[in-house]
Amino acid sequence: MSPLPENEWVHIPVLAREVVTHLSAVHNLKRMIDGTLGNGGHTRMMLENNPELEVLGIDRDTAALERAGKNLEEFGSRFTAVHGEFAQLESLSRAHGWDQVDAILLDIGVSSPQIDDPARGFSFRNCGPLDMRMDRSLKLTASRVVNFYSEEDLAKIFYEYGELRESRKLARAIVAARELKPLATTDDLCAVCDKVLHKKHPGDLPSPTRVFQALRIEVNGELEQLKAGLQGAQNILRPGGRLAVISFHSLEDRIVKNFLRDAARECICPPSLPMCVCGNHAKFDLPVRGVISAADDELAANRRSASAKLRIADRTQWR
Repeated sequence: MSPLPENEWVHIPVLAREVVTHLSAVHNLKRMIDGTLGNGGHTRMMLENNPELEVLGIDRDTAALERAGKNLEEFGSRFTAVHGEFAQLESLSRAHGWDQVDAILLDIGVSSPQIDDPARGFSFRNCGPLDMRMDRSLKLTASRVVNFYSEEDLAKIFYEYGELRESRKLARAIVAARELKPLATTDDLCAVCDKVLHKKHPGDLPSPTRVFQALRIEVNGELEQLKAGLQGAQNILRPGGRLAVISFHSLEDRIVKNFLRDAARECICPPSLPMCVCGNHAKFDLPVRGVISAADDELAANRRSASAKLRIADRTQWR
């Protein structure tokens, strides 16, 4: 199955105005890491709005890096693309000669070109191989998960990563189906989902949505990647530097929210102690409480922005 023609790739960066506004407000902004480069839409806007800015763009997907390189070619040495995981952003930054940076952007999740390419297998809306690898050099695919994982492990993935109530029922059905023939395509998996899962209320997500989400997270180790990336951002941001994180589902946002909440705490003593003895200091300030969501005009222009949540945090002086 051939990929989409290059001129059909469409990717609209979500919350672009908000990202540019909040990151451009950083004093003496010179160095930024885009840890999830994609097509480079956010990076382009940052480079256009900040003439002295240099950006290190990281992505696991070599196809995305190639597209971004072409899209950002005009910026010359102000932009550098690196193949890697955003969990490695600290080591990649130091390898680039940047021991500290002024801003970091993480736009978590799968990009529109990945979703829309049937050959990548990320979407149940198009028939394609059960792949779902962001980095296509990885050995683990969604096909290997559904055809070789135990019923217990499948149920755990669907419950924890897809928050699916029928996780055990679906795992049992997948094991029964693969005994007849391997599940090779997204349509094969959808056929099992359609037999087992049903929309409970009007407005619920289509039945395979959470299943595909769970498999994608498992294949790409996304939640562990996010935890490592957040810690790396804390380590590499200079005092006064700013972190912007866009998430798209509750599992991701919960990790980001809890990490920043804990990192913004000044005292971590047990509540029973009459006075602080921990000596802890907050690693982040939270200039924006809660999440930033897409405005009405963006929602009308890009339906995929509906689930996007942006959180902002500023690095303090404490290491």
